[in-house]
Amino acid sequence: MNKNKKIVWIVVGIIVLVGVFYGGMVYGKSQIPARTGVAGAFTRGAGGTRGAGGGFIGGQIIAKDATSITVSLPTSGPGSTGTGGSKIIFLNSSTPITKQANGTLADLTIGTEVSVVGTTDANTGSINATSVQIRPKTPITQ
Repeated sequence: MNKNKKIVWIVVGIIVLVGVFYGGMVYGKSQIPARTGVAGAFTRGAGGTRGAGGGFIGGQIIAKDATSITVSLPTSGPGSTGTGGSKIIFLNSSTPITKQANGTLADLTIGTEVSVVGTTDANTGSINATSVQIRPKTPITQ
């Protein structure tokens, strides 16, 4: 009977260890943060929105008014989303605009290459910019 008690305790111990391991796995999965906003911005390459909270946009300005710019999205090449199209980016006087030196809204002209970080408006799909960086033109090579 002593031998049977040892076997029972070993089986109970194994069951407890498996239960603790499974519980730890479930707890660990619940502790992984979701990638949204700027943190999620770099998970899919340049061009297009990232994550549920917004993203990183890279493209050429194709339209501009006093409070927004429209940026075309690349359809092919490095950092492309493959879908093309465009995004409306809303700006205000406190949105940082940088280049080799600090820029202003007047520096955002049609044809200027920009990178934008911001949050996506769930209703319209447009981006509310938190920063805009003017990129230098890169020569096209073939």
